[in-house]
Amino acid sequence: MNIYNIYIYSGYGKGTIADQPDFDAGSDAEALYNAMKGFGSDKEAILELITSRSNAQRQEIRAAYKSQYGKDLIDDLKYELTGKFERLIVGLMRPPAYHDAKEIKDAIKGAGTDEKCLIEILTSRTNEQIHNLVAAYKDAYGRDLEEDVIGDTSGHFKKMLIVLLQDLYDAGEAQWGTDEAKFIMLLGNRSVTHLQLVFDEYQKIAENSIEDSIKSELSGDFERLMLAVVQCIRSKPMYFAKRLYKSMKGLGTADNTLIRIMVSRSEIDMLDIRECFRLRYEKSLYNMIQDDTSGEYKRTLLNLCGGDDDIAGEFFPEAAQIAYKMWEISAMTKVQLRGTVRPYQNFDPASDAQALRKAMKGFGTDEDTIIDIVTHRSNAQRQEIRQTFKSLLGRELMADLKSELSKNLERLILGLMMTPAEFDAKMMKKAMEGAGTDEHSLIEILVTRSNQEIQEMCSAYQNAYKKSLEDAIVSDTSGQFKRILISLAQGAREEGPVDMARALEDAQVLADACNADSGDMEDKFMSILCTRSFPHLRRVFQEFVRCSNKDFEQIIKKEMSGDFKNAMFAIVRSVKNQPSYFADRLYKAMKGLGTDDRALIRIMVSRSEIDLFNIRKEFKETHDATLHEFIQVETLVGDTSGDYRKTLLIICGGED
Repeated sequence: MNIYNIYIYSGYGKGTIADQPDFDAGSDAEALYNAMKGFGSDKEAILELITSRSNAQRQEIRAAYKSQYGKDLIDDLKYELTGKFERLIVGLMRPPAYHDAKEIKDAIKGAGTDEKCLIEILTSRTNEQIHNLVAAYKDAYGRDLEEDVIGDTSGHFKKMLIVLLQDLYDAGEAQWGTDEAKFIMLLGNRSVTHLQLVFDEYQKIAENSIEDSIKSELSGDFERLMLAVVQCIRSKPMYFAKRLYKSMKGLGTADNTLIRIMVSRSEIDMLDIRECFRLRYEKSLYNMIQDDTSGEYKRTLLNLCGGDDDIAGEFFPEAAQIAYKMWEISAMTKVQLRGTVRPYQNFDPASDAQALRKAMKGFGTDEDTIIDIVTHRSNAQRQEIRQTFKSLLGRELMADLKSELSKNLERLILGLMMTPAEFDAKMMKKAMEGAGTDEHSLIEILVTRSNQEIQEMCSAYQNAYKKSLEDAIVSDTSGQFKRILISLAQGAREEGPVDMARALEDAQVLADACNADSGDMEDKFMSILCTRSFPHLRRVFQEFVRCSNKDFEQIIKKEMSGDFKNAMFAIVRSVKNQPSYFADRLYKAMKGLGTDDRALIRIMVSRSEIDLFNIRKEFKETHDATLHEFIQVETLVGDTSGDYRKTLLIICGGED
């Protein structure tokens, strides 16, 4: 479950674009005419003027332009400008309802339908905005919007779109037959305030979010539509923050989505969207636009964005409410963790040992049999196979596998055959051996393992390498980073019920530490973040918002540096939502040029029986693509036989 989806947003909405004081439509019309006459056009003058006027003022400028020059301003802008910059400027010049109508028309015309555009517009607009959209569509295209939607969609997806088009949020109860229809009746026929209370009560009763129920009961476009309805009821700014992030992450930019949201929300709630963006992605919307776009197009988008939130460390009042509620729900929610690998029902270790020996005997190796057995047995069962292989055949299974397999397939299969403690110890050893240190691996393992797992890993490290893990850390790292790793390697986080009075005390200590010198602040942060239980820390981070009105992650980002900062971030991310943290680590392991196979193997092996199912769900939620799809594409290079990829996909356990 994603904790970012489960709070109530109670903000009032703040835009970044407002009426220009001392506005003169005629003067602005003349300035735009001069910017476009002659050879070439003054794009800087155009973008600066249009982004510093409200939409109502732009309509006055358009009317003055026609009156003064007998020409349509939008037609002239289309002629003078090109590409994404033209689409953005022209979008700003249309009245909001006509802009939405154009987006809807483009979404349903031609061979395919842009379902995500339909979902975004129809779930996020108010009843008044929907009413104006329907009228604008009729005026612009001479067609009935409802009839066009009916003709271009089908099934329950179509039914819910029609409900949204008919302004039925406050309508009475209807009779529906199927489970899907019950969702339509509930979410399409109740007020926003009522539904916010319903979602809270549902959370208490089911110990599960309404979003998780939708994901388990529905599928396809209808699932995406109903999730969007819920997300918009909870928080439109957070919904748009997620849409903006997905439009810019990875290779390429979904410019239509980016333009549509920046245009439509600039006078409504862009400041709140910015704050939600920073809260969720630990990066400002401003910086992401700056990194992902260029030229006049970029400058126009940045003007609409209105500022860089990475410069500030404090919340807007409404965003503070979001952060506080987010941590509160995180503390209350019981997440059911699920792995993807389970014990094999008809398990026979002797039969498996014989089958593995046969697969490796003689000329050539039967990789398919090895993969099938190893990936369909739990780790405990694999340990029984190892013991049986030795007692029955007098051979070491690990040594035989190592001699018969190679490269990433060998590393993956051997990782699966080790005990979790042996595997973690080996990963720690690999992270510290050689010329460089893999600090991210050290952080990931020590931050995410339980006390018992860390203690068993330390014992396995001593047995395998005749040296304590702590000594290895001391000799391979330095400074505050060394101290934080040693602290985590003790496996001594406090356990037991949360003491709210102590959580409040810890929150105040952290808030006070933000005003201390950097060394003292790091000491205070480390003493609390490395020793308290995760449930306790959720309450601490919640109360920190109340004590300081500051963004905890932003404080770490601004005031700390290097590997110490990375370790602090990892702790906060894991406390907040550990499956989401691992989903992000997997994404980083596979995105861009080349794959970090060591990280990919480490996470897939170590989480396969714990929470890989949850990680898959978080991966899809954040990156708009399934983990299965990513593995299928990103592991092609160097895997000539396909066995490595095949093994990873079996462990992944499904396509979502």
